[in-house]
Amino acid sequence: MRDCLIRLLLFLATPLAAAFELPADSTQCLVGIADTWDSSAATLRLYQKSGGRWVAVGEAWKARLGKNGLAWGRGIHSCPPGATLKQEHDVRSPAGVFTIGGVWGYETTIRKNPQLFYRQVTSRDLWIEDPTSPQYNRNVILDHEPSSAWEKKQQMKQADPAHALKLFIAHNAPPHVVPNGGSSIFFHIWRDNGDRATAGCTSMAENKLRAFIARIDPACHPLYVLLPKAEYERYRAEWKLP
Repeated sequence: MRDCLIRLLLFLATPLAAAFELPADSTQCLVGIADTWDSSAATLRLYQKSGGRWVAVGEAWKARLGKNGLAWGRGIHSCPPGATLKQEHDVRSPAGVFTIGGVWGYETTIRKNPQLFYRQVTSRDLWIEDPTSPQYNRNVILDHEPSSAWEKKQQMKQADPAHALKLFIAHNAPPHVVPNGGSSIFFHIWRDNGDRATAGCTSMAENKLRAFIARIDPACHPLYVLLPKAEYERYRAEWKLP
């Protein structure tokens, strides 16, 4: 009896894992489904919440993921205990639930919601991928042209068609950035008409990316859900996924 009581007290004293579900104020959600953890391709579909339920908007479309597949990312979701998390240079796309927003591109203006942040990339724009830097996974704008080897290495891509337009996926994002936890994760234009995987981003045809960006409304608190098929079905009800 005494042992049973001790076990009960220990159980009550052990904090339970926090439950997770999509935030109630999020009414736009892009869902990406990969076949397995090792898949470098996914199917995307946009959903809008109407009358308390998720409704698909338009048709699904294809995307490419990291060359090595997926790994659990650092987003707003709860990761399973002991899960292998994404790391810098693992060439995997982060899986989970992420806020999205903020667009970078080469054009002066793009078609978008007036409230969606957009920055035209210049030669002075850096995106810090150095895990030792206090500015890791942040856009840094220099007051001079990049001159040191370090600055040139961190420079955002110039004259690269695949990065002519990209939308930020908030994996390992400020203010809770973990060194070496993975950086510079975006939606961007795919290479070779989708024949090439990415280094960890989600890429798609240019017309699909432009249409998606044009639909995003920051007031809807848009989200990106990316999971292998089995995990999506496992968490769908608990997380209140579309």
